[in-house]
Amino acid sequence: MLIDTFGRVATDLRVSLTDRCNLRCTYCMPEEGLQWLAKPDLLTDDEIVRLIRIAVTDLGVTEVRFTGGEPLLRPGLVGIVERCAALEPRPRMSLTTNGIGLKRTATALKAAGLDRVNVSLDTLRPDVFKTLTRRDRHRDVLDGMAAARDAGLVPVKVNAVLMPGLNDDEAPDLLAWAIEEGYELRFIEQMPLDAQHGWKRDGMITAGDILESLRTRFALTPEGADERGSAPAERWVVDGGPHTVGVIASVTRPFCRACDRTRLTADGQVRTCLFATEETDLRAALRSDAGDVEVAELWKKAMWGKKAGSGLDDPSFLQPDRPMSAIGG
Repeated sequence: MLIDTFGRVATDLRVSLTDRCNLRCTYCMPEEGLQWLAKPDLLTDDEIVRLIRIAVTDLGVTEVRFTGGEPLLRPGLVGIVERCAALEPRPRMSLTTNGIGLKRTATALKAAGLDRVNVSLDTLRPDVFKTLTRRDRHRDVLDGMAAARDAGLVPVKVNAVLMPGLNDDEAPDLLAWAIEEGYELRFIEQMPLDAQHGWKRDGMITAGDILESLRTRFALTPEGADERGSAPAERWVVDGGPHTVGVIASVTRPFCRACDRTRLTADGQVRTCLFATEETDLRAALRSDAGDVEVAELWKKAMWGKKAGSGLDDPSFLQPDRPMSAIGG
């Protein structure tokens, strides 16, 4: 069991498969010049599957989320999913992606055992998408989402980040579109995890701003704490239901007390929090022929030291050196 000193138990594992991405979103990384991890530093497919097996069979993990960078850029992704689906007990498996490669991979991922996907899409306007991502791939994302839905990777959850002066007026349009398409929309506050360290608290679009904008068109009813559990998103029922919309307010409404996540970076480091400044190296243990019990003990020790909160509400907060692309969202 991955328990910490505050009694929280981590059952949700986020696994970054690569730090590389085929977009250059302004809130995540600079247009160029970012140094990627060298291939020998990355966990191999066998190492990833072994760590997931240890987490599931020895440490009580029940959910696995594959992330990046962009996880669809990982050549062995389908095989990794298939091998993890064969574990006993079988974990629930999902994937967070920018959606560009989903049109060609959705069917294979579903057949391999993936349960559902989260797709990042911040705007319905192709020109704004190009400005935000520095790539002209808006149609590819929409086609990928439709392919995931058609393949049965449902619910397809859409993650949207609103940026001042770019797409901050789109919240109601995004929700209306998601309802029409049968997707589950979640807005995420911009977090201080960009590689260029350009994040500023002043001027960011907050959860309060998002809800105020949505209420200009929709009636929102809080779903309630009992329904939320340890989920990062607060959810509201839209116009009496059945549709809902979520807001992940990592900055202004932290949910650290209910956190049940543990994280593996693409180079095999355990992180107890997105905003942690310390890591525990499991890759070195694997490559020095450590047994499963030893690896599990290292992991448990790392999680035991998890801090009470992210520290975002502390004036002395320091942004982690590693960007979102290296950590895994």
